[in-house]
Amino acid sequence: MANIQDDLQTRWWDLEKKLMDQFGKKPDTEAVLFLIGLQETGFIREKITKEQKQDLMHIAICTLLEPYGYYEFEGRDKDSWPHFKINQLIPAIGHQEQQHLMKEAMIEYFIQNDYYTPSNEAE
Repeated sequence: MANIQDDLQTRWWDLEKKLMDQFGKKPDTEAVLFLIGLQETGFIREKITKEQKQDLMHIAICTLLEPYGYYEFEGRDKDSWPHFKINQLIPAIGHQEQQHLMKEAMIEYFIQNDYYTPSNEAE
């Protein structure tokens, strides 16, 4: 289990570095969720309200957890925002397990979207 956790942490640090190089600031998981929400919606505004930011992060979570079967994409509304339905509830897990799941899902998202290649796969 330690090797799996170490591998995840190494890949997460690599992704953080790539994002930091691009944006000039080390992102936390909320910032990464926000970026994914922006990417999925194309929602670009000079000012974003707290509610809009929460909506963007929710879309990111749904997008990230869809491959795990927790959500299913239903389509886009008239404003092209994606909508999801819940397929299954996320089991009650501890904070550390939750962080592990989200980091793994974020890494996979960036791999699938051709933004990031883990260094051990690039060789």
